[in-house]
Amino acid sequence: MEMPIPAVSPGRRRALAIVASLLAIGSAFGLSVGLRRAEARSSRQQPTPEAWLETPTPTSTARVAQGRRLFLGSCAHCHGADAAGDEGPDLHGAEVSDRYIAHIITHGIKGEMPSFAKKLGSPDIADLTAYLRSLE
Repeated sequence: MEMPIPAVSPGRRRALAIVASLLAIGSAFGLSVGLRRAEARSSRQQPTPEAWLETPTPTSTARVAQGRRLFLGSCAHCHGADAAGDEGPDLHGAEVSDRYIAHIITHGIKGEMPSFAKKLGSPDIADLTAYLRSLE
């Protein structure tokens, strides 16, 4: 004995389509957030919770230009002249605090990146940070 399928009104169909669309968009957004976080962890670009407490590095065209000169002289051989990565990672859109960038430049990463503490001072690191922030 077959049971008849009840008719669904057009308004109800529209509402179900909207709910399904919202679920798909929400799932895609959630997946993208998860993938970005996983990629950040694997590239050591850990967003730091104190970043909202920090004042951003002052940026000017002169500071960005000086940062680019420093980058080309000290960093480009590993990160590429366009900072898109070569031996070192791509530096575009790094989601880390300015303090974290300064820490990595100053102390390096054991076995991966040398320390630049003896070569670059605080003003140089601020210029490099301004340049990195200009890479979008």
